[in-house]
Amino acid sequence: MSLLWIGVIAASLGTFVLKWLGYQVPPDVLERPRIARITALLPIALLGALVATQGFTDGQAIVLDARVAGLAVAAVLLALRAPFLVVVVAAALAAAGLRMLGWG
Repeated sequence: MSLLWIGVIAASLGTFVLKWLGYQVPPDVLERPRIARITALLPIALLGALVATQGFTDGQAIVLDARVAGLAVAAVLLALRAPFLVVVVAAALAAAGLRMLGWG
């Protein structure tokens, strides 16, 4: 078994244990105001980090390419309250169109 598979199995077991521990937390701990605020804001922070790393980086470099234009199209359509499927398709088409034209 290679070192990579040992790492994958260890990460899988760690994730399982962490999720199981989350179910063992008493409900009164989760209802504390500070914990409730943190758990409400954590998904937003994680999504923002995901968008930043996947939309604006290539390896270790910051880049502005067709993905940024797709994100801009998505942001405008979300601000206009377009349906989510329309937002995703329009952003993908914008990025694909710019890539077809040779940008990014």
